[in-house]
Amino acid sequence: MNLAELKNTASRLMAPDKGLLAMDESIPTANKRFEPLGIPLTEEYRRKYRQLIVTAPGLGEYISGAILFDETIHQKTDDGRLFLDVLKEQGIVPGIKVDEGTVGFDGFPGETITEGLDGLADRLKAYHEQGLLFAKWRAVISITEKTPSTAAIKANAFTLARYASLCQQAGIVPIVEPEVLMDGDHSLQRCLEVTTEVLHAVFNALYEQNVAFEGMILKPNMILPGLKAANQTSAKEIADATVQCFLRTVPAAVPGIAFLSGGQEAELATERLNAMHVQYDNVMPWALTFSFSRAIQQPALDKWAGNDANVAEAQKLLVNRARLNNLARRGEYTPDMETE
Repeated sequence: MNLAELKNTASRLMAPDKGLLAMDESIPTANKRFEPLGIPLTEEYRRKYRQLIVTAPGLGEYISGAILFDETIHQKTDDGRLFLDVLKEQGIVPGIKVDEGTVGFDGFPGETITEGLDGLADRLKAYHEQGLLFAKWRAVISITEKTPSTAAIKANAFTLARYASLCQQAGIVPIVEPEVLMDGDHSLQRCLEVTTEVLHAVFNALYEQNVAFEGMILKPNMILPGLKAANQTSAKEIADATVQCFLRTVPAAVPGIAFLSGGQEAELATERLNAMHVQYDNVMPWALTFSFSRAIQQPALDKWAGNDANVAEAQKLLVNRARLNNLARRGEYTPDMETE
């Protein structure tokens, strides 16, 4: 493991006033987002959409790294340039999703475990040779009356830690993503309790697997009430709960935390990130930024809708959404900017 190389990559990803763009949707997920808009569910239209993203003028001003799906790293623009090269030209570090999705966790109804460790070391070596410098692995934790179980939390923490260790041995910075889902009617306090338990388990497992905290990035959920909860708390309350949770669970050696959006509306995700910086910028030991997917992409996808004539306008919406999140990272975002 070359720790200096890993730290350099992590530093580039956590560059001041920038964030990460998650564009690593699997084929089923891409189809799920295309279908309501009448976009053909084909590889060519997935290529067209990803081309729209990677060629968006000015994207590199606000995005430091892009998480890709395996299909994407082989795709090219209309003029024959690999998407990987186009991103690098914009100063954007390319990364790759390496997990193979979730399956049921046997013996624990309603819970899941993430697959993909088999053969991962060889895949990571090949990805590094292609110029991919970071990776992502997502574990999923659901909150219900009976879940999560301690067994599911520990099993997912272990797989995240093994993945992270293999990444670092291959010269790749691991993004560790333990997502506590916002589905359901649970309270903010319940999400806080579960997320705290999950993060303790994850960092214990990372320590046991000799993962260098300086050469990784955490991609967690915000502390949120469930989508169906009667009490939908304010951005300030969410900021308080989230940052206090991280201060108690995330080692200061970790260079950065990059939030997943988790299905939040774009404006809310931005407002909540902003509130954290307004209130806690002076006390956070790590960079705190975004690694959003839908919360950056959705306005552009809605505008494009598979029509080449809409590409330029869609790209403006994409870049503007990234710009607003960068303002939030500085604590300078206000809701009235949405209509400017």
